[in-house]
Amino acid sequence: MASVQANIEIGRDSGGNAVHIDVEELLATRLLVQGNSGSGKSHLLRRLLEESAHLVQQVVIDPEGDFASLSDHFGHIVIEGGSYTSREIEALAGRIRQHRASVVLSLDDLEVEQQIRCAAQFLTALFDAPREHWYPALVAVDEAQMFAPSAAGEMAEDTRRMTLSAMTNLMCRGRKRGLAGIVATQRLAKLAKNVAAEASNFLMGRTFLDIDMQRAADLLGMDRKQAERIRDLERGHFLGLGPAVSRKPVAVMIGPVKTGGKNAASGLMPLPDAPSEDMEALLHASLAEEAAAAAPRPAPAPPPSPPVEELAEAISLASSEEPLVEASEDTDPAPAGGASIDTILHEMAAEEGATFQPLASLFRDFAIRCRQRGVASAHVDMTQFKRLFAFASAGLGRLDDAQRSAVERLAEHVSDDVLAPYLAIAAAAAEGRSAPDEDELARVYGTSSPGRIRRLLEHLEKTGLVVVREDFGGERSITVPGLEEFAG
Repeated sequence: MASVQANIEIGRDSGGNAVHIDVEELLATRLLVQGNSGSGKSHLLRRLLEESAHLVQQVVIDPEGDFASLSDHFGHIVIEGGSYTSREIEALAGRIRQHRASVVLSLDDLEVEQQIRCAAQFLTALFDAPREHWYPALVAVDEAQMFAPSAAGEMAEDTRRMTLSAMTNLMCRGRKRGLAGIVATQRLAKLAKNVAAEASNFLMGRTFLDIDMQRAADLLGMDRKQAERIRDLERGHFLGLGPAVSRKPVAVMIGPVKTGGKNAASGLMPLPDAPSEDMEALLHASLAEEAAAAAPRPAPAPPPSPPVEELAEAISLASSEEPLVEASEDTDPAPAGGASIDTILHEMAAEEGATFQPLASLFRDFAIRCRQRGVASAHVDMTQFKRLFAFASAGLGRLDDAQRSAVERLAEHVSDDVLAPYLAIAAAAAEGRSAPDEDELARVYGTSSPGRIRRLLEHLEKTGLVVVREDFGGERSITVPGLEEFAG
């Protein structure tokens, strides 16, 4: 009964009969998909993932960002690879195995070599999960020739060794850890043989090069004459073979899907029927005025992703045995010695590495210090603490009353996630100093990733909070609208 329930329909054969994949068998025997661009390879992957989404955990390595739409219908969590550091990606992978979450690792915001390194570290962390988290999961890798190349190409040698090791572990040793690899590639000849050889199931789509046709025919057990069928396959048609698909080669037309990718439509559209004179006039109408007008402001970029530890630490705080400080008759609201909330916040912010700690850990430390020094803090919740700590770590204590008042007014509607670095920039502008460099912004923001700081500045500029200018020599200047009166 269990095997029947684990069967999913991926399409129909030439006689109109349903062709199934046994998901339980697939978990033990893995799958290789091959097809040239335009053959329907991604459509096949999408069909397989949609039909099995209710049966098994799924992890998708998506270099083009095409599978993010799975989240709309099937609840997959989309992880933007470029938003996290290497250690955060590894931590996320561990939690994915622990909590059996279906995810899409979207890598389209990274350069090719960064995509490869990010995916390799992610796959390695999935593989290295503790034994108690070895739950069954399908791991689909699109464009697998990128991550398991047969030749070094232009990538660095250490990157190639890292990614080949990760892909080999997935396909060769992943089964015992519950990981079932599904690798999809445009070119079999470009895919490392030791990775391809570990798959026992095959779905081969249209391909034209003789070397790829021959390798596909060898895997399907076809002779050279029969291999010509692979060249003549239509889009969305595949030849399947393997214990999870069919014991003999079967032609299958892949069924429809519910979700879609973000690629532009490749079909034809009727051209406009306007006369050439009208089209020329349309192209040149008000051209000078449009060119002279200011460029439209693009839509604001989303703020940089918060640290992955924050949510887990917040959850742990809720069950902490340490009670928060509460005001009582025994608590002196104005203790001797000048201790106050501001004093404690500035002491904490001045400590080495304070901004790199998770918010919940900082909040717990704050509550303990307040209790020890008799400072009432029950009225300060975690949200208020986050903003207060941002003010303390940004160095606003150096400002006079007028400068501080102007900065605080501008910061009223700034998101908590970017408040601290914004305040650091605004404080420097109010004092007439040059803007903080990337190292200082990274310290205030609590990150060691230069890429995150660049995305932060882009976000601040697109939301109109700062204006960034860079000259041809690479020197960067940052101004803060609303603080022009303090400019020196």
